[in-house]
Amino acid sequence: MKRRILDGEFLDRLDAAALCLKTTMTGFFGGGRKSRSNGNSVEFSDFREYFLGDDIRRIDWNVYARTEKYFIRLFVDERQMHNQILVDCSASMACGKPEKAEAALRVAAAFGYLSVASMDRVSYSMLKGNRAENLGFKIATKDAFYRAAQMMENTEFEGEVNIDKAIINMENPGYDDGMTIIISDFLTESDWKKAIDFLLYRKREVLLIQVLSPDELYPDLDGRLDMIDSENEAYNMRLIMTKKMVEAYQKALDSYENEIIDFCASRGVTFFTVCSDDPIEKIIFGKGYETEVIR
Repeated sequence: MKRRILDGEFLDRLDAAALCLKTTMTGFFGGGRKSRSNGNSVEFSDFREYFLGDDIRRIDWNVYARTEKYFIRLFVDERQMHNQILVDCSASMACGKPEKAEAALRVAAAFGYLSVASMDRVSYSMLKGNRAENLGFKIATKDAFYRAAQMMENTEFEGEVNIDKAIINMENPGYDDGMTIIISDFLTESDWKKAIDFLLYRKREVLLIQVLSPDELYPDLDGRLDMIDSENEAYNMRLIMTKKMVEAYQKALDSYENEIIDFCASRGVTFFTVCSDDPIEKIIFGKGYETEVIR
């Protein structure tokens, strides 16, 4: 199923958000981070082998004369972070109105776009089964971002996802070089907490974004219902929904949310929940943004 992520209006809103970030936001994005990475300052750092696409002006010809190999000079500069964006592609994400999957992809696109606008690199991986399918490249320009977004539009959301195994088995999870953003409904039996500890062990910053639909956050159910588990038919059942059952569901959801919040707080991990019908500005800037800026 092809989902339309990017359109003119959405890109205009992202451009406006990027401009606002430059003047009002700190924390998630952008530049100004001195580190062990390299850039364009005058302070020499190290050499590394030349790769296609590198600036040939940085080739050290004295080293080439000695080794007959191309090496470029590296210099200390502002840190260019590598932000990894991981999207849960389980069947449960294809539920809801508006659909959680489309909302998740738009959130992924927004954070990727803002990373590039902040001069950071970004990569996308789709979590499927026990694996993380990387889209194949690290994105540092808007043109590369547009290509990645077009690839994401064809993402299939099906089956179950073992978040812990998919992340721990990633080919390149990174080490002390940026943020990992996980976008999921976290309605899973997999040990996602184990994945968070793994990323923290690798000194990654971690941001969890939980996407839920309006009927999951604010259920208004009554009467006879067929409850369908999109990932496991063994859990399908027919119920007569009552007010007390809705209240019990709400308490269970609140308890689970508090469990996630407490876990993340204990690890220094950022976590927030969004509704699949939230405007992208609210997701990026938080509650109250629509009143203060949009209206």
